[in-house]
Amino acid sequence: MRIVFMGTPDFSVPVLDALVDAGHEIAAVYCQPPRPAGRGKKDRPTPVHARAEALGLTVRHPVSLKKEPEQAEFAALGAEIAVVVAYGLILPQAILDAPTRGCLNIHASLLPRWRGAAPIHRAIMAGDAETGICIMQMEAGLDTGPVLLREETEIGAEETTGELHDRLAVMGAGLIVQALARIDMLIPEAQPEEGVTYAHKIDKAEARIDWTKPAAEVDRLIRGLSPFPGAWCEVGGERLKLLGSHLASGNGTAGTTLDDALTVACGDGALRITRLQRAGKGPQDGESFLRGMPVPAGTRL
Repeated sequence: MRIVFMGTPDFSVPVLDALVDAGHEIAAVYCQPPRPAGRGKKDRPTPVHARAEALGLTVRHPVSLKKEPEQAEFAALGAEIAVVVAYGLILPQAILDAPTRGCLNIHASLLPRWRGAAPIHRAIMAGDAETGICIMQMEAGLDTGPVLLREETEIGAEETTGELHDRLAVMGAGLIVQALARIDMLIPEAQPEEGVTYAHKIDKAEARIDWTKPAAEVDRLIRGLSPFPGAWCEVGGERLKLLGSHLASGNGTAGTTLDDALTVACGDGALRITRLQRAGKGPQDGESFLRGMPVPAGTRL
């Protein structure tokens, strides 16, 4: 099929590769514009932009698709279908209507649960037992369109957003290839009205750990915000980003370490910190971290 691909971050890259490998013709790749990054604040292309150029594909990165010239340029591509995954721009109706077979979105949740911007983070933070991928026909509403295909997967007890993100990216790539191969046989299934939840964008204010919360909730926060933006606390005035944890036995004053191995008491129960990061340093497992910065029992976080 002749496809326009629309995506921006790392999550979208396996999908682009899968479409190319499946033999589809990529008329153009749309992504977010390069933005300043790194110490030099030089414009850096997005992961999809870099991958598309490496594949020799045409790349476009308009700031908006709301104006007629951009919409006419999109329509002129003559695409049969647009595949959209984590693109980052709202698609006006003129864009949705341009491909002869419409636009398909790859969404990282089991719709209608977790419509919106941060479905992977929110699924872990909420303690969901499973999540998955939906291939959805796009319409004007926010992730409201009918679903063509879905695939479920369990969320591991110690899985982080980063780990689940990578698994779902591969799942999404495989599922969209299946959907395109069976496009004439798939029956769109309207989303039910019940069970709708919204995965609102992560607010940095959510990232500070409140140790008076139950251990299970703190554990989900740490794993759900790992690796970005990262849940954090302070030890001796130094800010630490906590990137991995699991539930542990023990009780004590909330926010106090119960041993020399980063077991921390919460409002109910305790957890063990397994991966963390000091400011300006790389991530470390708990044992490596403690060799450089011991945190003895009784330390208040």
